[in-house]
Parts: sequence; structure tokens; C-alpha cells
Amino acid sequence: MKLRKFSTLDALLVGGVLVALITGSLSLFDDPLSGPLQLALLMVGCFAALIGIKNGISWTELEGEIIATNAKTLGPVFIFLSIGVLIGAFILAGTVPTLLYAGLSLLSPALFYPLACLICVIVALCIGSSWTTAATIGVGLMGTAYGFGLSPEITAGAVVAGAYFGDKMSPLSETTNLAPAVVGVDLFAHIRHMSWVSVPSLAIALVLFTILALSADPGDGAATNVVELKAQLRANFSITGFSLLPLVALLLMSVRKVPAFPAIMLSSALACLVALLFQGEAITRFMAGSELSQPLMMVTALWTVMSTGFVSESGHAVMDSLLSRGGMANMVFMAFLVFCSMMMTAALDRIGFIRFLLGLVVRGVHSVGALIGATLATSLGVNVLTGDQYLSLVLPGQMWKEEYRRRQLAAVNLSRTIEDAGTITSALIPWNSCGVYMAATLGVATLSYAPFAFFNWLNPLIALIYGIFCIKILPLADGEEAEVPATPSLEESPAN
Repeated sequence: MKLRKFSTLDALLVGGVLVALITGSLSLFDDPLSGPLQLALLMVGCFAALIGIKNGISWTELEGEIIATNAKTLGPVFIFLSIGVLIGAFILAGTVPTLLYAGLSLLSPALFYPLACLICVIVALCIGSSWTTAATIGVGLMGTAYGFGLSPEITAGAVVAGAYFGDKMSPLSETTNLAPAVVGVDLFAHIRHMSWVSVPSLAIALVLFTILALSADPGDGAATNVVELKAQLRANFSITGFSLLPLVALLLMSVRKVPAFPAIMLSSALACLVALLFQGEAITRFMAGSELSQPLMMVTALWTVMSTGFVSESGHAVMDSLLSRGGMANMVFMAFLVFCSMMMTAALDRIGFIRFLLGLVVRGVHSVGALIGATLATSLGVNVLTGDQYLSLVLPGQMWKEEYRRRQLAAVNLSRTIEDAGTITSALIPWNSCGVYMAATLGVATLSYAPFAFFNWLNPLIALIYGIFCIKILPLADGEEAEVPATPSLEESPAN
């Protein structure tokens, strides 16, 4: 069958179905991530596949593309599952309870939100990972917020904002290395150029968090609740500095650039050892009623918290809700979402829908401000359509590289801009792997914390303002030549 070009009518049909199904799943269901959103993504992918078959693309080819695309997600999926193992092990080892106890002892409700953001900034800068920051310090800060009677949504927004600023500005971060590599600029030149946008964005975010903290009303019983929660933590766990050893080991391995999956699993194993040495009473309470011998009971307890999570039954409602979490099984829905998202992405890409949209963006660029805006929109659009922050850096970076040279603009402008909209916005999209991860780890829905992740949406806005008014937009350095490609432009390329 002869291939047909992807048409404007095809794009309208696919775009209409995509918007209708995703919007419907998000608006009609209280918990869309439990299945409705996954079904919507799968149905969009199926409709796109039908358009592709109509245009002459065989199902075998589409299926191969879907399988190949999903194969690329296996690494993140294994990390999702290992994070579930980590959280369960960290709770039983007393790591999370000790972090929670320390937070309640050291932090104050009066400035909690900005301090939570700054703590995450420091940790993420040191280790270069927003995910690890959220899974460790972030979980402890969420528990502290509940103890103070503060908003979990604002706290999650502060954690996400701080973690992504630190991740973005750290030379240890994967995305911070990927963006300049795609464009072809020096890593530290890229970081320096990002600071002109990122630092003001964080400063404004901290001011907003301070205003929210000063206007927060933790309630008359907050002090009593904190005292009760600390007492419950001491009664149910051994609160000791030794419990923080697994966390310290994880942070050190992150700094040493040990790959995420083995680092997380090794830290989980160390947490199990710490639990055996220091949390014997906690293990006995967790396994209450078990008729197994002491050694088998210990092994079963560790196996259970890593596979299905820790369950707190102290009778203290706040502590039980905070610490009943973790386990590999509770992260399976994330893998479900990622696979469905990638199925849709593969189909949309193969039929030419994504390239069609990018071609429309190219035609409307007539100024520097429009170019910066189009780059931001492209990275954000790829994030929305593909649910993958790495693609939101790679595709726009490759697409706009020559256009920036043609307009005599230094490549650091492009590397900064794709990070401003690619890396940063990934945590604000419910079906993006980053948004899914943050929601599952922090226990707050993506759309609930997104309005308070001030840095994540202020950063692209300030980047756009810089572009419109040509603030800190660097020209090509002396000696560099604008290279105009001889290959056809995107809008001239065939869709398939």
C-alpha cells in the first residue's frame, strides 16, 4: 500500500481525540492515575495507529515502534520499583521516622515552606538528583508538614521546586549534562548561563513560600500535635543517628555517580541491616501475631516492607497515615502509566503527528523573542505529548540548533531554554514520568502540588520575558560562523 502524507485533517482528528480523552479522564475521575488516564493514553495511541494504518503504515511497523519505545523506559521503571523498596526499608530502619523527628524538632511552622525548599535545593545541588532528593529528604519534610498541621500541597510544591532547582544547577545531574551535550556547549558555561534565569526564579519562589508560611495557620493544637507525634515516634522506633546511615550512603553514592538502581538497592540492603541492629522492637510490633521463629520473622518483616510496604498500626492517625507506605507493589501503577504513555508517544511519532506540530511552530518564528518562545513551547509540548523529559531536551535541541546559528545566537541560549521548559515542567504533567514519580513519592497528586511548585512555572515565564526583551541573550562569539544547513527545513521534510 502506498504511503500517504500525514494531513492537516489527520492532525485535527488526532489532536481532538487526544485533548478530549485526556481532559475527560482528568476531569471525570477523582483518581485518574488509578486507571482512567492510562486507558485514555492507550486509546489515543490506538486511534493514532488507525490513522497510521489508513495512511499505509503497517501494524507490524507500528507495533515494532511501540515495543522499541517502551524498551527505553525499562531503566526508569526499575528505578520506580526500587524506590518503593527503598521507602519501605527506610521506614522500618527508622530512617524516615528519624528524619521526621528531626524536622519536628528543628524546623518552625513560621518559615517552614521556604526552609523546606532551601533544604531540597542544597541536597539536590550536592547529589544532582531531584528524584533521590524527593524520596529521602522530601518524604521527611512531608511528614513534618503533617505534624505541624501545614498544607501537604504547598509542602510538596516546595520540595519539587527546590529539588528541581538543585537538579538543574548541579553538574552531577543527568539532564544538566544532556542539554549542553545535545547542543554542543561547555557544561559550566551552560550552568552559568542558566543562573541568570534560574536564580531570580528561585528568589521569587522563596518570597512566595515565605508569604504563604507567614500567613499559614497551623491551628491552636499544632504544638500539642507535634509533642504527641514525637512521643509516638519515640515509642514505636529507635530514634538514633545510626538510622541515617542508609541515607548518608545513598547520598554519597549519588555524589560518586553510582548508577541510580544499584545505589538505591544497596542503600535498601543497608537499611535492612540497620533495622535488624537497631529496630528489633519495631520489627516485632510490625509482625505482631506471627508464629514464625525470631530469625524467620525478621526476614519476613524485611521482605514484606520492601515488597508491599510498611503498615503502621500505632493508633495515632497522623503517624499511621505518614508511615504506611512504600513497597515495590505500590509503584506498579507508575510502570502501568509509563508504558501506556510510551505506547501513545510511539504511535504519535510514527504517524508524523509530532513532526507536523513542530513544523507549524517553525513557520511562526520571525524574531528572537518568538524563537525563544517557540523553543519553550516545543520543549513543553514534547513533555506533554511524550511524557519524557529527556526527549523534551533532545528533540528541540536538535530541531532548533541550526536556527539559532542562522540568527547569530550563541548555542548556550538554546541549551538554557530547553532546560527552562523541558527539565523544569516535567514534574507538572500528571502523565510524565517525573510527575508520576513525585506524586507517588510525596503522596500528593501532581495537579494538587503543581500550582505551588512556583519555581517550575516561574522559570519558563521569566525565560520568555528575557527572550522578548533580549535580556542575557548572547550572540555568537567572535570567530564563530553561522552555519546554514543544506538539508531541507522541518516543514519541508516528509512526515513519514
